Amino acid sequence: MSSSSFPALLLSQPPAHSLLQPFYTDPEIFRRELDRIFFKSWLYVGHVSQIPNKGDYFLFNLAEESVIITNKGEGQVAGLVNVCRHRGSRICTESHGSSKVFVCRYHGWTYQLDGKLRGAGHTGGDFDKSKYGLKQVQVRVFHGMIFINFDPHPISFDDIERELDEPLKPYDLAHAKVAYKENYPIAANWKLAVENYCECYHCAPSHPEYSIAHGRAIPRDQMLPMMDEVMGKADACGLSKKMVLKEWKNSGGVGNDRAYDRYVLMHGHLTGSQDGQPVAPLMGTIKGYDGGTNDMHIGPMTFYLAYCDHVVVYRFTPTGLDTTDCEITWLVRGDAVEGKDYDLNRLKWLWDVTTIADKRIIEDNAAGMKSRFYEPGPYTPMEDFTRRFIEWYLDAMK
Repeated sequence: MSSSSFPALLLSQPPAHSLLQPFYTDPEIFRRELDRIFFKSWLYVGHVSQIPNKGDYFLFNLAEESVIITNKGEGQVAGLVNVCRHRGSRICTESHGSSKVFVCRYHGWTYQLDGKLRGAGHTGGDFDKSKYGLKQVQVRVFHGMIFINFDPHPISFDDIERELDEPLKPYDLAHAKVAYKENYPIAANWKLAVENYCECYHCAPSHPEYSIAHGRAIPRDQMLPMMDEVMGKADACGLSKKMVLKEWKNSGGVGNDRAYDRYVLMHGHLTGSQDGQPVAPLMGTIKGYDGGTNDMHIGPMTFYLAYCDHVVVYRFTPTGLDTTDCEITWLVRGDAVEGKDYDLNRLKWLWDVTTIADKRIIEDNAAGMKSRFYEPGPYTPMEDFTRRFIEWYLDAMK
């Protein structure tokens, strides 16, 4: 699609409906999304517990881009673009590892952990190594969560930190650890995955394991009266009552989205598990179960479910026009011991079975959306959060 025809497509998009087909299928629109949204947003890439020692690293991949997230020493995290400054080869090819230096296996150029070029053989005495360090992205670590931004002059992260610091403190995520991480590749455009995550209209027919306990599965006006009891227990349980409702267009700018909203667990469930009973020790300084859980999101692709005993991080990353990586990370308190304090299968059961079902319905949605007979359908009241995501998306793409 040419840049001249894109404004006409925006004008023809019906309000409060799913997107017109080209938004999901046009490669030029996908390139525009990368430039306008993903390369300007703060993106969650991982947790500090994944790189505890100097030289530890893991890769974050987005479309054609690859970034080395490494512990460069003294508790500092670097985001190094995984492109050799000689002739552009990938330097790290393993998804994670540990190294004292990063060596390009093509011609042997060697880089320090901070990205500076250390050695380049046969380059001559007048070669200036200082000009050929690895390019870097902006990095921010917030409560142990690592965020990057590809923009050299990114939108400020300060408002996110200021507003989410208080409600996150009881979880002590900076001292949590990754208990398990799983990737679920989805054959669908990234927006279909996020649209699905942002609504629970599909939860009753598709996720009985989730719907039995989570207040998001019923209309909000039915769930809100139940919240009085949950909020009444917050102080005794050491949980914050603060809500931050600045998601999507209310957030103040692309890449600055943030939301933190507590809701009720039903039928006596204390946490997100098969039987509703605890699956790990209480997080951080939390003292008990209040009968609720938290939804949170930061940026366009990362969502959190914060239970009192564990935190689940959902990340949707576009790997291509028609492919999305859904990565789920389960966090527990840092001193919890697998096999003693938590059973891994019990810990991950709910969101593993839910995501396997989501993968199926999203891919079915993607297949139907490509039909010549597809046309946008109206959002229902239970899809209000998805409607607002689409409004934000269209505004960001202008």
